[in-house]
Amino acid sequence: MNTPEHAALQALLGRHSVGPKHLVEPGPGDEQLALMVQAALHAPDHAELVPYRFKLVRGAAKEGMAALFADAARAAGKGEEGAALDAERALRPPLTVAVVARIDLGHPQVPAHEQWAAVGGAISNFLTAAHLLGFGGKMLSGAKVRNPAIAAAFCAPGETLVGWIALGTPVRRPAGPSRKPGVDEVLLDWPAAARPS
Repeated sequence: MNTPEHAALQALLGRHSVGPKHLVEPGPGDEQLALMVQAALHAPDHAELVPYRFKLVRGAAKEGMAALFADAARAAGKGEEGAALDAERALRPPLTVAVVARIDLGHPQVPAHEQWAAVGGAISNFLTAAHLLGFGGKMLSGAKVRNPAIAAAFCAPGETLVGWIALGTPVRRPAGPSRKPGVDEVLLDWPAAARPS
């Protein structure tokens, strides 16, 4: 089957997360970033709330992020070696995009969990577009998103830091996870059929 739809699906099924240590220059340019954001904007979003923002970290801003990460490592008791390692990790990818959520907890029609689903859909579409444009990427989060100084640096009032998308050109094709669940493990009938005893 060689239809455009089949080719698009095969490209989607070929996407793997590529971590920062496997990303090199060049990173995406402004036109490519705009396409990734357009893809994100086409994720399902009830009431067109767009409960997320993407904040680019490039150029001299990468040094500022590295300093924030180093300070957070020191505050967490990692010492100077840990601070240097976290700073290096911040500088590693050619381009980093911070993802912040703007969840309206009092929205009369769209509960918070649906807004969070829109954030996840936007991130997925963003990364899929990056893959289709020939770039690698990975969503990163962890303890740093809960650090008050880091969160304050990236978030306006009312925003929540979700994490960072590392972007660049993959140095090699990732092998991917050793095992993906089978379709029958995640596509289930409802209500569940009685199991034979």
